[in-house]
Amino acid sequence: MCSTCGCNQPSDAVTITLIGEELNAQEHHHHHEHGHGHDHHHHGHGHHHTHAHDHGGHHHHHSHSHSHHEHEHGHGHSHGKTVVELEQDILQQNNLLAERNRGFLEAKNILALNLVSSPGSGKTSLLERTLKDLREEFSCYVIEGDQQTSNDANRIAATGAPVVQINTGKGCHLDSDMVNKALKKLRPTDGALLFIENVGNLVCPSLFDLGEGARVVIISVTEGDDKPIKYPDMFYSSDLCIINKTDLLPYVQFDVEKTKEYALRVNHHLKFIELSATSGEGMEQWYEWLREKASP
Repeated sequence: MCSTCGCNQPSDAVTITLIGEELNAQEHHHHHEHGHGHDHHHHGHGHHHTHAHDHGGHHHHHSHSHSHHEHEHGHGHSHGKTVVELEQDILQQNNLLAERNRGFLEAKNILALNLVSSPGSGKTSLLERTLKDLREEFSCYVIEGDQQTSNDANRIAATGAPVVQINTGKGCHLDSDMVNKALKKLRPTDGALLFIENVGNLVCPSLFDLGEGARVVIISVTEGDDKPIKYPDMFYSSDLCIINKTDLLPYVQFDVEKTKEYALRVNHHLKFIELSATSGEGMEQWYEWLREKASP
């Protein structure tokens, strides 16, 4: 996966910026400072997402099957063994810091949500409407993840919500170290809602726990209804699936019930909300879910 997509190149630089601060106060964090050196992302071997549900040992099966193949069957692939060991070490380091993030957030009674999707699903539009509708009810904070630009963060800042932009360079996902540094800039208040808008990608972010309280996968009706079985790891590790852009259903070929059926094959605990961030239809159901998750 990431070993072929280029996000482990040494020239990568991660930039974490509190929107509104002066440009000369920006911090530049080279990718290797986050544990993203040359041998990073050789992943794709199961989950280490600590808040995922108990699905009959699915994660452990993947992890075991790959390491068994590389470590015990040999075939002279010593490099493969090194890759597996490095991958496990990287994920372990990420998960340790994710637990620190989670402890900090829980101590402050902050509900943190990791919003994941493919590009163009409508994450930012959903977030904009949510922030505007709930700003009198909750203190909301946002961490925006994109490879380049602050376009989405500027849209979020226009709602009045404090927002930190993380630009990942060639990186294809956020990790717990990036989120930890962003939290130090953002300084969310007790009892707040924290939305983490991950990089648009249905593959790599599924492996990285950020310390969130719940993971929300967003799929739009303009995408294929087979996304859950094409990208099962993301749907397996998510708590809620939002089916967005339902106002376009009369104009596209998308079977909502088939999508749900496919997703439940992967994760039979998954919940669903159908909505349109444009028309507002179904948004109240999303807000009720948020209220329920945020309640002590």
